[in-house]
Amino acid sequence: MMRSLLVRGMLVGLAAAAVALAIAWIYGEPQVGHAIAFEESGAAGHAHHGAAAEHAEEAPVSRAAQRTIGLITAMGFYGVAVGGLFAIAFAFAYGRLGTLGARATSALVALAGFVAVVLVPFLKYPATPPAVGNPDTIGGRTALYFSMVALGVLATTAAVIVGRRLAPRLGVWNASVVSAVGFAVVLAVVFRLTPRPDAVADGFPATVLWDFRVASLGVQIALWATLGLLFGHLTERSLARRPSPEAVAA
Repeated sequence: MMRSLLVRGMLVGLAAAAVALAIAWIYGEPQVGHAIAFEESGAAGHAHHGAAAEHAEEAPVSRAAQRTIGLITAMGFYGVAVGGLFAIAFAFAYGRLGTLGARATSALVALAGFVAVVLVPFLKYPATPPAVGNPDTIGGRTALYFSMVALGVLATTAAVIVGRRLAPRLGVWNASVVSAVGFAVVLAVVFRLTPRPDAVADGFPATVLWDFRVASLGVQIALWATLGLLFGHLTERSLARRPSPEAVAA
């Protein structure tokens, strides 16, 4: 059963990556092109004390390869990896969330995964177009981002556990409200204490930055929504085809 779920998760993750790839091509890639044009115009060099000159050297991978085979490969590997981890999380959650079926469990796991892995770090460190951030801060910003991802996973898991333990005493609704408020308070405190480096060059077009961040969030929404809905649908069909224990015994 676990092997079947894992294979299904990786295949569904690949399909979800294809949907997300379409969003990235249509909405994200034009903003990346605008960001590169801004850097090449020389404005970024004045904002980052010569950082543009450092980037002016010919890139080892051409722009055409980056937005085609590079993007396809990256999204494919990302989708397969997320799909496999999603299947493991589903296997752990299924049957432990009351009377929820496969579809509802899959949808909730996808929602929790999106909040933990995408939304929490995005609220603190939103996506920045490539070729715009100061290269001297890449290492620090990467460490901060993945630290926020880890925090999102831990905080979301804790909120689910607390909600389940409070449900028998407070009821499902009240327990959910309490855990959600605690989740928000923890994030507010962490957001207040963690640094936020300025990674965008002065004078960078605000509309391009906004459109890029909306597109980045849209890519993740498309991936996680497809993953949760399609995985739940296929798993429910698979479970419906399996004979019941009573029939096997008979």
